[in-house]
Amino acid sequence: MADAPPPQIDTTKPSIARVYDAFVGGKDNFDVDREVLRQIQQLAPEAIQVGRQCRNWLIRVVRFMAGNAGIDQFLDLGSGLPTAENTHQAAQRLNHEATVIYVDNDPSVAAHGRALLEENEYTHFAVADLRDPEAVLGHESVRKYLDLDRPVGLIHSNTLHHVTNDENPAAIMRTYLDALASGSYLAISHLHNPADGSSRAKLAEESEVKFNSMMGSCFYRSRDEIQALFDGLEMIEPGLVHLFDWWPDGPRLTEPSDGEYNLLGGVARKP
Repeated sequence: MADAPPPQIDTTKPSIARVYDAFVGGKDNFDVDREVLRQIQQLAPEAIQVGRQCRNWLIRVVRFMAGNAGIDQFLDLGSGLPTAENTHQAAQRLNHEATVIYVDNDPSVAAHGRALLEENEYTHFAVADLRDPEAVLGHESVRKYLDLDRPVGLIHSNTLHHVTNDENPAAIMRTYLDALASGSYLAISHLHNPADGSSRAKLAEESEVKFNSMMGSCFYRSRDEIQALFDGLEMIEPGLVHLFDWWPDGPRLTEPSDGEYNLLGGVARKP
């Protein structure tokens, strides 16, 4: 079979995956992506710290799933570009045979993903759109390497706020969850607007406008809207909280910024 043609990477428009790479201090991005970061930094100078906090939350979540929860297979949706610490590294540090499937439809991620992520026989990459759960769940890599009759760790790290209301993120989540075995876990982090007239609400409103003007899709949602994505699941303590409050590695020595308060995350178990 002939090799598929390489994905076409558009360097004239910002890419969600490359913008996140810029936010966490990565190098696989272009000036058009860094311009999004610069614009957001005008509103929230702490933007890079916020990006790193998102990554740190993800690693703590994976450690919990692979450790305490005993999960040995993961589906990381909208995984983005590889960084210094990734899902498979965190999981395989605790269980070297933990299987991780990364899913993304961004051409930049596809170009880097196969080479950088397929480090061993337990780590794989699938080109698919997380908004199409049937296609993801039917992807040959998912069918081949994940056993959906056993518990899976499903990860949505900073992905669902790029799904529009018209695309119905709750219905998308329901399709995924219906396909997972009892004992599976779901992790979600999501941009949050408290809508309470505070400086945090103002930052959320201004950032949403800025993100959408430059990237086309970014929606800060209410706590209730984010909580609804876990419908039917058993929340793991401490529930849906600010990322810095979800089982931190140590005591907090400085007060979080407004930008850090504008993200919520949680983990839940399917009964």
